[in-house]
Amino acid sequence: MMKPKLMLVALAFAGCGKLEQVGRAPEFSSLDGSNQQYAMYSATLPEDAAPASDTDASSLWAAGTDSLFGDRRAAQRGDILTVVIQIDDSASISNSTGRSRNGKQTSGLPELMGIPQRVDAMLPDGASLANAYESSSSSTFKGQGSVARKEKITLRIAATVVEKLPNGVLKIEGQQEVRVNFEMRELIVTGYVRPADISRQNEITYDKIAGARISYGGRGQITDMQQPTYGQQVADIVMPF
Repeated sequence: MMKPKLMLVALAFAGCGKLEQVGRAPEFSSLDGSNQQYAMYSATLPEDAAPASDTDASSLWAAGTDSLFGDRRAAQRGDILTVVIQIDDSASISNSTGRSRNGKQTSGLPELMGIPQRVDAMLPDGASLANAYESSSSSTFKGQGSVARKEKITLRIAATVVEKLPNGVLKIEGQQEVRVNFEMRELIVTGYVRPADISRQNEITYDKIAGARISYGGRGQITDMQQPTYGQQVADIVMPF
């Protein structure tokens, strides 16, 4: 377990990191060295294609993605597609539990070869082995809980194909940052998509992304004010009550 002095030092260093941002807007995350940059600069696999003749070069029906009617959907590493996020979910759960139990026990020894009668004569007034002991118990429990939530998000983000798996599935990653004054809005999406699910407009909806990881949040002065201080967070963890 961390000693109190070491904990104070750690909190002090964490606070110093925040002090460096005083009067400054949040910095953008660098894309250098990211999977998106690697996919962009990596050469794609060569495609087998027959040499085009002079007639094919001037035809409107020429093959390839650069032709007038070519398929421009993302298919290779480094290609870009648009992810459409339209979440409008609501859930309502209500549970109720009730439990009740009653118990009663009585034990006595009214007759046993005259022994109880002889013992009763030596006991204080009112005491008798005929009713040695009597006990009763009762317990009641009631519980009730409910959950109601509603989420609605409408976003669009450009994602990059960072890897093409052997089975043809595409792994995509997208990151978007918008800074307004001293607040940074961040949107991140990752997951796996099938090329067949990409529309002719080179778009795909979030519900067709396998293993989708969507993060929408921010960082900056407003976000910091909405979070409890480090001391309060530590107190909430340490305090048992």
